[in-house]
Amino acid sequence: MNDALRPDPDALLAQLRNDEARAQRGKLRIYFGASAGVGKTWAMLSAAQRERAAGRDVLIGVIETHGRAETAALLTGLEQLPLRQVSYRDRTLPEFDLDAALTRKPAVLLVDELAHTNAPGSRHAKRWQDVQELLAEGIEVWSALNVQHLESLNGTVGAITGVRVHETVPDTVLDEADEVVLVDVTPDELTARLAAGKVYLPQQAERAAQNFFRKGNLMALREIALRRTAEHVEDDMRGWRIEQSGAPALQAWNTSGAILACVGPLEDAAQAVRTAARLAGQLNVRWHAAYVETPPLQRLPASRRDRILSVLKLAEELGAQTAVLTGADVAQQLALQARKLNCAMLVMGRRAAPQGWYRWWPWRTSLARRLAQQAPALDIVAVGHVEVTRRLARAPLDARGHGATDVADHQPPSRWRSFVAAAASSLAVTLLATPLTGVLEPANIVMLFLLGVVIVAARYGARAAAFAALLNVGAFDFFFVPPRMSFSISDVQYLVTFAVMLVVGLLVGQLTAALTFSVNVSNSRERRAQSLFELARDLSAALESTRVVELGTAAVQRYFGGQARVLITNEADQLLPPDPAPEGFDFSVADWAFRQAQPAGLGTATLAAQRWHYIPLQAPMRVRGVLALEPAQARWLLIPEQAQQLETLARQIAIALERVHYVNVAQTAVVEMESERLRNALLGAISHDVRTPLTALIALAESLRTLPPDQHAEAAQAIVSQARALNALVDNLLDMARLESGMGNGTVNLRRDWQSTEEVVGSAIRAARPALGDHVVQTELAPELPLVEFDAVLIERVLVNLLENAAKYGAPPIVLGARVTPSTLVLTVRDHGPGLPPALKGREQTLFDKFTRGQPESATPGVGLGLAICKAVVSAHGGTIAAANAERGGAEFTVTLPRREPPYSIS
Repeated sequence: MNDALRPDPDALLAQLRNDEARAQRGKLRIYFGASAGVGKTWAMLSAAQRERAAGRDVLIGVIETHGRAETAALLTGLEQLPLRQVSYRDRTLPEFDLDAALTRKPAVLLVDELAHTNAPGSRHAKRWQDVQELLAEGIEVWSALNVQHLESLNGTVGAITGVRVHETVPDTVLDEADEVVLVDVTPDELTARLAAGKVYLPQQAERAAQNFFRKGNLMALREIALRRTAEHVEDDMRGWRIEQSGAPALQAWNTSGAILACVGPLEDAAQAVRTAARLAGQLNVRWHAAYVETPPLQRLPASRRDRILSVLKLAEELGAQTAVLTGADVAQQLALQARKLNCAMLVMGRRAAPQGWYRWWPWRTSLARRLAQQAPALDIVAVGHVEVTRRLARAPLDARGHGATDVADHQPPSRWRSFVAAAASSLAVTLLATPLTGVLEPANIVMLFLLGVVIVAARYGARAAAFAALLNVGAFDFFFVPPRMSFSISDVQYLVTFAVMLVVGLLVGQLTAALTFSVNVSNSRERRAQSLFELARDLSAALESTRVVELGTAAVQRYFGGQARVLITNEADQLLPPDPAPEGFDFSVADWAFRQAQPAGLGTATLAAQRWHYIPLQAPMRVRGVLALEPAQARWLLIPEQAQQLETLARQIAIALERVHYVNVAQTAVVEMESERLRNALLGAISHDVRTPLTALIALAESLRTLPPDQHAEAAQAIVSQARALNALVDNLLDMARLESGMGNGTVNLRRDWQSTEEVVGSAIRAARPALGDHVVQTELAPELPLVEFDAVLIERVLVNLLENAAKYGAPPIVLGARVTPSTLVLTVRDHGPGLPPALKGREQTLFDKFTRGQPESATPGVGLGLAICKAVVSAHGGTIAAANAERGGAEFTVTLPRREPPYSIS
């Protein structure tokens, strides 16, 4: 079996898995129409009646007859599933019962109005989602759909009819349908049906005829429906051809009329491309251009190779998709390409002839005849040679360096050098074999000459190998066949030896050259794939745009040689020039490519005289910059594979830049959201907890003028109380700002000293007494607490805040405890109140965030900074703080500080 026609094992395995999955899934049949009233439901019910008569289990899940008597008559004898009643806004809506259908599981289920929106409360928002679940359970579903309900056509139909449909179905639902049945009527017939009341009621019909059902609208919708159905049929046909790709006799089918232009090494290649472009325009079909690189063509002079690249560039300008194929047989490669692209016509130059040393064979066949043998169903158009006044632009040549090479740009040694090498090889083998004449048999000497042919073929190609084979036959005859030093032959059998030696030498040389060519092809493809893999791998780990620029520049230079620059944009979306600008670089051209989102410079139709090639970095959202390249060999840009490689590299760089951009945007958004939350919380807290005491102070101060002297002391006490509350709030704000500033720059100054825990606990209770009021504070201190090293003022502030918090939100008695472990000091403050709010279960640590309160809507004053200050102080000491509900009720806050054994004596 031919390797080129052998099916891919991985593709076959994937196909088998896909077939198995589809076998377990139910089939979907969609009755598709241009508009309402064409008879989709009628056709579906008619088919259901035929299936029921054939003995299949047919069930109607939901059908919309719209009051049409002819359609309702087709329901006779068909089992109907009761509709589910859904209550919505004091109304009862009948809906399709999905669960009942899954339980019933018929062979065929009819579900009309595929684009219907289900009532709120249903399992799925859309009816097509119900159908997907039914299909997954292996139930065959029939449904109906109008063209205006397709998501991709919604805007187009709205622009045509002036009516925007809100109920849509994704195009994938129609694309994945197993069967699409087009139900079609002419616009005149549909208008007549509308006037006869067979579509809508008389009042609705009159309004519809003046709006949606105008003849122009119906004609446009009909054309769209026909085209969409044809696309589905073409997809089915293409899928079947892919499944049958292993069949050797499978030929291109003339269904889409695609054209393939054959680009050859002769001068009529440009005319073939122009003719193909003209035919494609007249037939309104897609077209392709292909050039087959063979070992002989690989060794063409540079001028002829440049002309081939110019023809491929011309084909791209005329709208073709170009490709450079590789192989030893041009006809076979073109036939395979035509089958792959499903081209029905091939356009080629009339003077195309076989290339290589075998073109002098008298029994050689033309390329057209070999194509006819390879692809009998392919239409072949031979274009006559026409002299044109326009000359193709020659490919720019530049030999400023060496970088990655490709099969299409490989420069073989000159023909005379290869012939000289072949002669030298023959001479070397002769000199080597001469001393061995009496030792080796003539057959072994022949093997030495064949070895020389193989070496020449591997290094210099088939032509040099053929020349070496001829020289070796002559050398063997002259030096080693009696009579020696003469071309005379004493034994006629040596003629057979000469013939076999020549034929074997030619065949071995040809096969060796072809094998070398195939190795070059494989190495080139591997190099392209490896470069893309390495770049994708490196870019996936890049987190900064500068790193992306470095990786992208290095990857492009590594593959194409020369110089490369990746230009990115600033915050104002303006392209930044390179610093410093390399020689020959024109920033104005790069900026034009960026603004126009089009390539420019070398190898393009825009400012082609430039030394640099500028390609925009087009990401999914927008252009992210420009990739500038001065390749080692400018002619590489005209090779389709190399141009595609450059575009792919640029696309990878653009996607990486866009990813980094949105990572930065997300981080900035998070910071801004957090800042906004803190700002709002601060403003909300201050607006309440600062304004309230200020208002009270103003009122009390004004009342002093009217109150009798005996009440002045009470008013003064109230003023002092409000002033202390305001002062505590300001202290908390200042302390929090000072602590966060110190922790941010690592300069929190702790006055650590060996302290007595009992003394700090006592001073904290005394300092919190104004806030505690009548609340009782109990202490549970372990006996003989050791000295602990900490900042007494700050730890006292922590305990004061915890005591004030317990007095505000808890209930007496308040218990303050202290104990030690071998490595920590544990301080606890517990109240006997309601405990932490249930909403905080599992996220108690959020209490220690700034401006966070356990009860956001609580009337208890406070801005949520006390616990945040506690956390900041404890963290500065290297400890932890936690909150939880106590076992005996109430909330318990635990502070854990690291400690070490105190020195033996403290002065």
